[in-house]
Amino acid sequence: MKIKRRDFLKLSAATGLAAAAFKGSTLNALAETPRGAIGEKPGTWMPSTCQGCTAWCPVEFFVQDGRAVKVRGNQLSKANSGYCCPRGHLMLQQTYDPDRVLTPMKRTNPAKGRGIDPKFVPITWDEALDTIADKMMELRKAGEPEKLLYMRGRYSPTSTELCYGTMPKIFGSPNAISHSAICAEAEKMGPGYTQGFFGYRDYDMAKTKCLVVWGCDPLSSNRQVPNTINKFGDIFDRGTVIAVDPRLSASAAKANEWLPIKPGEDGALAAAIAHVLLSEGMWSKEFVGDFKAGKNLFRAGATVDEAAFAEKETHGVVKWWNLELKDKTPAWAAKVTLIPEKQIVRVARAMGKAGSACAVYMGPGVAMTPRGTYASMAVYALNGILGSIETEGGVMQSSSAPTDKFPSIDKYLDDLAKKSGKGKKIDGRGAKDMPAIMGGIDKKEKDGKVTESAKANVVTNNVANGMLKDPGAIKVCISTWTNFAFSGTGAQRWEKALSALPFFAHLVTNASEMSQFADIVLPATFAPTEKLSIITNMANLHGHMSIQQPVVKPLGQAKPEETEMMWLLAEKLKARGFANLFDYYASIEDPETKKKPANVAEFVEIAAKISSHKVWDGKDKMKGDQISGWEDFKKKGIYNTETYAYKKNWGKFKTETKKFEFYSETLKKTLGLFADKNKTTVDEVLKASGYEAQGELVFVPHYESPKRHGSQEEYPFTFIDYKSRLNREGRSQNTAWYHEFKKVDVGDESWEDVVKINPADGKKLGIKTGDMVKLTSTNASITVKAKLWEGVRPGTIAKCYGQGHWAYGRVAAKDYAKAIPRGANNNELMPDDYDRLSGATARNGGFTGVKIQKA
Repeated sequence: MKIKRRDFLKLSAATGLAAAAFKGSTLNALAETPRGAIGEKPGTWMPSTCQGCTAWCPVEFFVQDGRAVKVRGNQLSKANSGYCCPRGHLMLQQTYDPDRVLTPMKRTNPAKGRGIDPKFVPITWDEALDTIADKMMELRKAGEPEKLLYMRGRYSPTSTELCYGTMPKIFGSPNAISHSAICAEAEKMGPGYTQGFFGYRDYDMAKTKCLVVWGCDPLSSNRQVPNTINKFGDIFDRGTVIAVDPRLSASAAKANEWLPIKPGEDGALAAAIAHVLLSEGMWSKEFVGDFKAGKNLFRAGATVDEAAFAEKETHGVVKWWNLELKDKTPAWAAKVTLIPEKQIVRVARAMGKAGSACAVYMGPGVAMTPRGTYASMAVYALNGILGSIETEGGVMQSSSAPTDKFPSIDKYLDDLAKKSGKGKKIDGRGAKDMPAIMGGIDKKEKDGKVTESAKANVVTNNVANGMLKDPGAIKVCISTWTNFAFSGTGAQRWEKALSALPFFAHLVTNASEMSQFADIVLPATFAPTEKLSIITNMANLHGHMSIQQPVVKPLGQAKPEETEMMWLLAEKLKARGFANLFDYYASIEDPETKKKPANVAEFVEIAAKISSHKVWDGKDKMKGDQISGWEDFKKKGIYNTETYAYKKNWGKFKTETKKFEFYSETLKKTLGLFADKNKTTVDEVLKASGYEAQGELVFVPHYESPKRHGSQEEYPFTFIDYKSRLNREGRSQNTAWYHEFKKVDVGDESWEDVVKINPADGKKLGIKTGDMVKLTSTNASITVKAKLWEGVRPGTIAKCYGQGHWAYGRVAAKDYAKAIPRGANNNELMPDDYDRLSGATARNGGFTGVKIQKA
């Protein structure tokens, strides 16, 4: 990222003012200590892992005199080729943020609410954990351990096993809630119910001839930003880049074709493109098959005999045509999507020309909407038609690095835990109107008998509704690395629920909006620079396992939530008569020495060694990198898998037919199991959950009209939310660099929070750039600055997510002490809704209608 001298001087002035404001703090004294430029004094590159987005890039920090001063990608990484994106550099300011929580604090003001001073006072870790353990034991003594709620935000595989997946279960609570359904889960429904892969995809961008960026901006966010930046330009030399987005994103600004689709109409566009590909004979004969007589019978409006087509690696293409596609012409779609018919045809032909080297890169903008499951299926199915599943230039399932599991917890579950742990979860998953079947079919074997059921996925944002509906359901809540009172749509619900919560402990780096409702606030390590853990992910046709380790000494009394905090809490519970959790933690063995942990430090390291030992212990012959021991792994910081094999899963997809399903037998069976459990029919489940389809249409990718909150007459504009390339999952807004360089997001302004309005709409409203405007939805109103910008289509307004903090620190908030936000939070404007088949939060796709007035 090139920085002009003028911008650098402005940044220097801004950070200088910030330092002056924080003068006297221990962190500021550290910041003012002369360190010398890189190369002038001795230093060391130390590997760790960035978790600023879900790319989870392996990185390295240059450390001088115990201080991290520079960031780059891990030079051994095959996922990011040794680069990191702009957001990676913000880790330095996050690590040394003067507003970080440095010591445990307890609330002394029992009143809770926005703007109410909690009157926090510092306490010791011992006092904090004693208080938490006492509250937990009260639940045990009352025979109601299920009233404990543990909620996690960012995590590692260590958390899944030792924290999220262990502590609540051994204690006896079913209420372990992950953040995942807030950010992207619905997009997994597309590959899940066609290909049997409920996960995030990889892309062979080094050989892609046509890249279709749909509902995301991989140059800015969405899973593998450095790899996309590295390979994006070369795609133009080989072919075409197409962007489908109501907003001119960074990717759209460079694309050969930009389709500024009407928000929420992605399923219509996908259906029309599929119609063209089939009616013009541009499907993959190798993957899909062909008509037995060799003549294309796919003609607009015509029903086709299923027996006339011989499929190869797919199932149900003719049935899909007959049920959905035969009438979904480009002319029909043009009226719905507001994309010209000629452009739809032109784009479809460009995709067909590239064939199996066309990768449809789908993001959450497609699917994080009410009824988003079917849009996700429709867009992803285009990869199936083109045969670009696991081909050169196509779309891959994600590669995975071989982590190891921790020992079973079964023998540490007492009778109370076994009983209480089977209760209903507070998020409402599995109800008739909230299937949350992201994951397909769950098969379990016991005593030689196999039982099948529909998997129940988390519905994170619905937890607030569950707590408000039944105020006595949760009495003790522990939450780590979360800020749902800011990051969940209908954020006001969380404030109400947290205000009424009897006891809440929050472990975080910064005192966020959610922390203002806590009874205990605990200082968390900043994971990329201060925590020991193991991370796995993929990009560029390689899986990787990378280390996260303390490259600097943790600031203040910060501790990692997954290991150290859990061990210390387990000790406190044992002292109060409940030893099960501690006994389990104390039973795990070092895979190298076979010793059990004698103290918390040993427990932390053993946990990391267990997660990663397959890649470094030398017993398994790894096909990827060769690592010679634990110390070698810590030094290199990464293990890369072998290159993903093309056509790896052809003939053995994890679907009911083992094929790519255009007619999803997998969805049919899953919904059938779910309906039977709820003693109803599939049609009734779809109706109760707010979908339009009935009958056989339910089981194919199809068009569902967008559900909209607010009538077109009263709320004439459609609001869309997008993510900044500087947004580290909502945690970077207390850094000066975030605000100073905000203009790197196309259409945005430094140190401003602006709503983008098309100039034609601005003229009609009498609004000009710089005017303060009030945006009102059915949920709430927010006030922001207007910017007239042609990069958003008429009738649609766009605003970046991330600003509007009224807490988190003195840069993030305009006035932290008075709870006055800097900008406005999109999640206060957007109402609370879901794609109920997946359980994912709706935040995209134009489901929020708004009206605009001058403030």
